[in-house]
Amino acid sequence: MRFKFSLFLLLLCSLSMVHARAAQPHTPHTFAVQGNHFALDGKPFQVISGEMHYPRIPRADWRARFRMAKAMGLNTITTYVFWNEHEQRPGVYDFSGNRDVAEFIREAQQEGLYVILRPGPYVCAEWEWGGYPAWLLKDHSMVVRSSDPKFIAPTKQWIARLGKELAPLQIGNGGPIILTQVENEYGSYGNDHVYMEQIHKMLVDAGFTKSQLYTADGPEQVPNGSLPELPVGINFGGGEAGAAQKAFAVLKKYRPNGPFINSEYWAGWFDHWGSKHAHTNAQNEAANLDWMLRQGYSVSIYMFHGGTSFGWMNGANSDGKGSYEPDVTSYDYDAPLDESGRPTVKYRAFRDVIAKATGKTPPPIPNVPAAITTPAVTLAESASLWKNLPAPIHSDKVLSMEDVDQAYGYILYRTHLKNAAAGELALDDLHSYAQVYLDGKLVGSVDRRLKQNTLALPAAKPNAQLDILVENTGRVNFGKTIGGERAGITKQVTLNGTPLLGWEIFPLPMKAVDKLPYSTKPCEGACFYRGSFDLAATGDTFLDTSEFTKGELWLNGQTLGRIWNVGPQKALYAPGPWLVKGKNQIVVFDLEGKLGRVVRELHKPVLGAPGPSIK
Repeated sequence: MRFKFSLFLLLLCSLSMVHARAAQPHTPHTFAVQGNHFALDGKPFQVISGEMHYPRIPRADWRARFRMAKAMGLNTITTYVFWNEHEQRPGVYDFSGNRDVAEFIREAQQEGLYVILRPGPYVCAEWEWGGYPAWLLKDHSMVVRSSDPKFIAPTKQWIARLGKELAPLQIGNGGPIILTQVENEYGSYGNDHVYMEQIHKMLVDAGFTKSQLYTADGPEQVPNGSLPELPVGINFGGGEAGAAQKAFAVLKKYRPNGPFINSEYWAGWFDHWGSKHAHTNAQNEAANLDWMLRQGYSVSIYMFHGGTSFGWMNGANSDGKGSYEPDVTSYDYDAPLDESGRPTVKYRAFRDVIAKATGKTPPPIPNVPAAITTPAVTLAESASLWKNLPAPIHSDKVLSMEDVDQAYGYILYRTHLKNAAAGELALDDLHSYAQVYLDGKLVGSVDRRLKQNTLALPAAKPNAQLDILVENTGRVNFGKTIGGERAGITKQVTLNGTPLLGWEIFPLPMKAVDKLPYSTKPCEGACFYRGSFDLAATGDTFLDTSEFTKGELWLNGQTLGRIWNVGPQKALYAPGPWLVKGKNQIVVFDLEGKLGRVVRELHKPVLGAPGPSIK
């Protein structure tokens, strides 16, 4: 007993020492521009960073990803801050759980990494509406990403609140944050330097160290987006031979004295629904990385680890001329570390380049447990969307999601037709995908991705019920289009040119799908389907979604992401920390579903043509 008690005291003492060390304040340091390079405590410091984003990685896996970064030879981690994750309603802030960006930064420091912070407020990132919260769009007169006072006021309030969370974690306070970016690639959007100075001042007022701020743009856009008093980073990809030399030659025309940093080194690319999975030239990327490091330039690899745009958080691209390309849920990005945190061939190549260029041997690559096997899950219970509608909002005209205080998910518009005339139904402007029903029967779909906005409506009996079920497939996150990215039907609905009025509008954010009244009664079409499976042990896996058409999947109440049979993604990453020992539950919403379909496990993703992994 005395031995056991002594052992207990020793363990208790050890744990106390660990907690005491964690609680101790870190020593303040200095980080600044010195000539054409950066300096840490007055000594030259080459930033070798990799980007990864806290909401795209389960919190329980943050530390494992940091260790992978160290093992590749990185000394810094770069991350955006996503406004829409933290202020989902005006003035109500959430920094808990997977949104605890301060803890993400603290854990990076504990693993021996510095941090580059990119607080936006606009972030792009292939993220829903570039990180802006949807409620900004409720004011139709507001001009986002501008000096409009109606936009500046909530932005200033947000930046001030963020400063309370993160300014204390700057290197001058003993934290790991060495650089903070002002806005994000503004030169690709406009050249309003008054607006850029406003964002600059907000960050300084929020407590971010003035001498550690910088801007970032494409090389040719530097004059548009930069500020004369701040250092400039340039963003470009390394898929072409000699890309780095060309990009820095352009930068030197504008900033011949440096410092020289590639603030986004695109080491992959992202995927759109209906397109092929992206693969980039790893050999050229490694060669360009080698050249930059041997020049002594700093670099941040975008992405080191992409992760997953869980739930509804994927963005979309547009050329500003009517194109619409929504991104898939996976943000694998063909990055060195794949979606599930496993090192790829590209990881090994970059690791070798960094080691040779710096003369430093990185830590060994951590072992990653193999994906687990889970049972096939038959979805034997269902709940009809139509029988579980919320109370409607009555409006003479159609309203957007933002007009009814909804951000994500689906929205249903219902009216009754006074006559039986057939004709052209026009949805102006649809954002982004709709199914049209007449007296409960599916007539067809309208897809913004295919530049569709009309549908031939057959003749119907008088007072026929017209239902238009709309999905927000992801607001555009890049370019001038962002200003009008309301979701739902954003203008009007006409039949043969005549506006249809008198609507019932049902917001469908789908936040509590586990609370629906499921049964084994047959249900087809727009329904929620549920099944469960048991596990003796947990671990990462992938869920095959190939039996389904279009919708969303939840695992134990967590929204994993979207399903769409147009590909290229045909499986969703299921992180081990979100599985439990014992009973696990899957819910699938499918627009064209059927009871009894099966979700099967896979040991690897299905992204089109996934690259090889290192075992």
